[in-house]
Amino acid sequence: MSGIALVRKPGPRIAEGIVTNIEREPVDAVLAARQHAAYVAALEEAGWPVVYADPADDLPDGVFVEDTVVVSGRLAVLTRPGAAERQPEVESVASAIRGLGLKTVRIAEPGTLDGGDVLQVGQTVYVGRSARTNDEGIGQLTALLPERRVVPVDLDGVLHLKSAVTALPDGTLIGLDEHVNLPGMLVPPEEPGAHVVLLGGDRILMAASAPSTAALLHERGYRVTSVDISEFEKLEGSVTCLSVLLSM
Repeated sequence: MSGIALVRKPGPRIAEGIVTNIEREPVDAVLAARQHAAYVAALEEAGWPVVYADPADDLPDGVFVEDTVVVSGRLAVLTRPGAAERQPEVESVASAIRGLGLKTVRIAEPGTLDGGDVLQVGQTVYVGRSARTNDEGIGQLTALLPERRVVPVDLDGVLHLKSAVTALPDGTLIGLDEHVNLPGMLVPPEEPGAHVVLLGGDRILMAASAPSTAALLHERGYRVTSVDISEFEKLEGSVTCLSVLLSM
């Protein structure tokens, strides 16, 4: 077993989720539920048993569990999302996290922090300054992770840091240079190609909307699993947003 994947099923109001940097499109809640089930199946097939946070049917963005918690070792930092309407998502995730035996701490007001702004690469933690994450939140996270090197990152035109950049298993950053300026980035041929979930070893999970990037990464020796998440992409979501992977 690689660990445990924390997820939450999409609710019936998912089409009402917040859209910030793209044009709103109709979201098919039934198709979103099918896509989420396939996403979960891909995690399980890769050796990540799934734990579900309680349903949050009254919270349209509740499926995007990544934004509610940042996990470093056995410490879970419960976030304070920058969109006030998303802050109620945190409590049910906190309950699930405590049920897994992790210690929890919190980002406190006036700090704001979305987990989608936090990219962990080895001992370095990159944190995006965004409309959802402020300097106070970054400062609090830095204090809570004294053993890590926390690096603030400025963003341009994207919702979260991990909307622009993630990291490959060897630590190489893969990202969009029009949105973020970090050294040594591999620039993918498609925008969704900047989003990868590390499944362990040479396995990565990507969106089906980035086939050229998947081919490129296959050529670099990675085993790529692609999943269709079109309904979540309409809400500025990516493969990273839909789970929190916990090494147990």
